[in-house]
Amino acid sequence: MDFKESAQTKIKLSGFNNLTKVLSFNLYDFCITTDEKQKDDYVKYIDEEYNAKKILQISEKICNIIEANILNVSIQDYDPVGASTMVLMSDVKGGKWDHTPQVNLHLDKSHITAHTYPDALAPDGICSFRVDIDIATCGEIIPLDAINYLFEAFHCDVVFIDYVVRGFTRTAEGKKIYNDHYFNSIQDFIKPEILENFQYRTDINLGHENIWQTKLMVKNFGPERYVMEPKYASHPDIDKKMQLLHQEMREVFHLNS
Repeated sequence: MDFKESAQTKIKLSGFNNLTKVLSFNLYDFCITTDEKQKDDYVKYIDEEYNAKKILQISEKICNIIEANILNVSIQDYDPVGASTMVLMSDVKGGKWDHTPQVNLHLDKSHITAHTYPDALAPDGICSFRVDIDIATCGEIIPLDAINYLFEAFHCDVVFIDYVVRGFTRTAEGKKIYNDHYFNSIQDFIKPEILENFQYRTDINLGHENIWQTKLMVKNFGPERYVMEPKYASHPDIDKKMQLLHQEMREVFHLNS
């Protein structure tokens, strides 16, 4: 199918759109600490800034962006760290939700799950915060429309983005189609001003397999970006800490231990 034609012409389907589209957005945010108190402060900051209720608000915003209707939610904070949320949603617009969290839910075809993984155990003081967000939809919703908001909602130092489309649906004439939106790269959906913040970018585009992946690592910003308070940017060991930080980022980006 010609890309230009498909981008301009809406395909008329027979019945419900059965295609499943899944966006996985996995990010790492790093922080430099110089003593145990700063580590404790970092964990407290993460617990306040990204607890289950805060992550739920982000998921609600995603639903608003992709025009999905929230059916129900489940949230959970963990001891000592971490949080998980799940939002059950539908592409049927105009419904209402009473904001009452439920624990036992039936997963509809469309949902958002989010899990956080704070890490302050590294002996060198390089702390990290990982978030895994999966947006699985069925119908006309395109999860990629929320990608720029995810960059805005978090501090992203290393990012892994995967996107797949599975199943098939049929046109009004009965012909099977395996994708209802055509593009070249995940990066086509990311604002240029966001991409400019990243120095390393890898792109895997298997359009014929309906598989895409983008990996990004942020530019070499100064220590002010990574310390808990501005005064720590002038710490005597800050140059050594920055070297350790960049080494940690490179290892995560290349999946090396």
